[in-house]
Amino acid sequence: MVTYISHSPEETRRLGRWLGARLAPGDFVALVGDLGAGKTHLSGGVLEGLGVERTGGSPTFTLLWEYQARLPVYHWDVYRLCSPDDLEDLGYEEYFYGNGVNLVEWADRVETLWPDDHLRIDLRYGEGDEDRVLTFRGAPRHAQLLEELQHADFSA
Repeated sequence: MVTYISHSPEETRRLGRWLGARLAPGDFVALVGDLGAGKTHLSGGVLEGLGVERTGGSPTFTLLWEYQARLPVYHWDVYRLCSPDDLEDLGYEEYFYGNGVNLVEWADRVETLWPDDHLRIDLRYGEGDEDRVLTFRGAPRHAQLLEELQHADFSA
């Protein structure tokens, strides 16, 4: 587990770019946090780091945005789902267990569907108005990434 404190939305986005540049085929990134905790800023950075040049924004009203970048990218926002069963009709298994990168906002709402091999990022408010505390937990395949993250600095 690694905890990082971001002091601004821009710093959170820089962290996301760093992370996106290091993601690999099959990675499942679960973002968990309250409204306004920084999921959208982090997601934007991750997408940039993966090489997504243009996004449709947060997929809140679309559920899923698909991008072709250096890897296939599936950006989910499952906020509006009533139940994990709502993803059955979309054939989520092909996405969640495929070779693309899944970036899932509000992922705790579908936690029962996550692959065992996932990277969980909990975001919460920090002490200052713009401070965000990001806690990273990963499967063994993410050990090196978490080690690098412990020594990274994303402040300007």
